[in-house]
Amino acid sequence: MTRWWWVRHAPVPDLGRIYGQEDLDCDCTATGVFTALAEALPDGAVWLTSQLGRTHQTAAAIVAASVRQEHRAISPEAVSAFAEQHLGDWQGQDRVAFHADRPQPRHDHWFGPAGEVPPNGESFATLYARVSAGIAQHTQAQRGRDIVAVAHGGSIRAAVGHALGMDPDAALAFTIDNCSITRLDHLGGDPARRWRVVSVNHRPWRTGLLEGIGAPA
Repeated sequence: MTRWWWVRHAPVPDLGRIYGQEDLDCDCTATGVFTALAEALPDGAVWLTSQLGRTHQTAAAIVAASVRQEHRAISPEAVSAFAEQHLGDWQGQDRVAFHADRPQPRHDHWFGPAGEVPPNGESFATLYARVSAGIAQHTQAQRGRDIVAVAHGGSIRAAVGHALGMDPDAALAFTIDNCSITRLDHLGGDPARRWRVVSVNHRPWRTGLLEGIGAPA
């Protein structure tokens, strides 16, 4: 069994604007959140990020908050297949104004239907395909291990959809909060099949002794 621990990056102070693949910094000041993540994630894991800085910053904040010596030696591999959707000319636009001006067809949970290609960008369906290919590659390469993948809301939705055999539009219905853990287990064989969904959008800082710590904005 290969266990994937997907972690969405920390919140991005985006001033209400669409950022997609823009390489913006994230806010890693909620130390209780990162302590809880470090406690929840396994020892001996392979660590991956996307190529975008906010995933590197989030991984570094988890390592810094950990009391486990093994975490101190973590050096994540950047995997471009797990980047957020490139939203092209939509990036930088005011999010509220964008949705207000959107022509049909719309999508209830995203900027547009999975097959829509933003000008100078890529569709969510394209993201879904590259994430699925990246999962297949690393599931085969790291068979039987734990994989911690610090990534993005879009790429984690695609990972859940891949595990459940969903079409890309259906996968957009999942909510993936900042710093949440989504756990997907591959039970062996074909990486496109035989998946088990253990948790989606788990927020470990909201349980047990950390009940009073607020979620990141």
